[in-house]
Amino acid sequence: MDILLVDGYNVIGAWKEMQELRTNDFAAARSQLIDRMAEYQAYTGWKVVIIFDAHLVPGKETILKQSRVEVIYTKENETADERIERVIKKLKNVKTQIHVATSDETEQWTVFSQGALRKSSRELLIELKNIEKQISLEVKHSRQKKTKSKIPLKKEIEELFEKWRRGL
Repeated sequence: MDILLVDGYNVIGAWKEMQELRTNDFAAARSQLIDRMAEYQAYTGWKVVIIFDAHLVPGKETILKQSRVEVIYTKENETADERIERVIKKLKNVKTQIHVATSDETEQWTVFSQGALRKSSRELLIELKNIEKQISLEVKHSRQKKTKSKIPLKKEIEELFEKWRRGL
């Protein structure tokens, strides 16, 4: 089983396309990251956990599912890095490969020393764009592929049935 832990604010800050959105609407930037990681999760089959810092915000830890992605807001006085390290210790076993997406080099070395694989924010973005292209190609291909009738029909009859199917 593969698990991808994402340092949420680090990734948002590293992706140029998210930086402007973050400046104008922080919540929208978080939502967009969650949506894109949901696509990643659906395509790869990996479990994705996004961790957002809340160490400057008073309160307790919040864990929720959004678009089937686990989202963790750390508790007061806890950084995303600290939470990522705790999650690695908790989930690490022979059957689980943990990957961590962050551009923080110190954190990359720390998680690597704990047995997780590191993935920079840039590498994650490239991989995500490739997945999005692949999804687009697959959707385009499936739209072009027309299901053939088991009964041979004349072209005019096929067109008539297609109009009925579409409600025209």
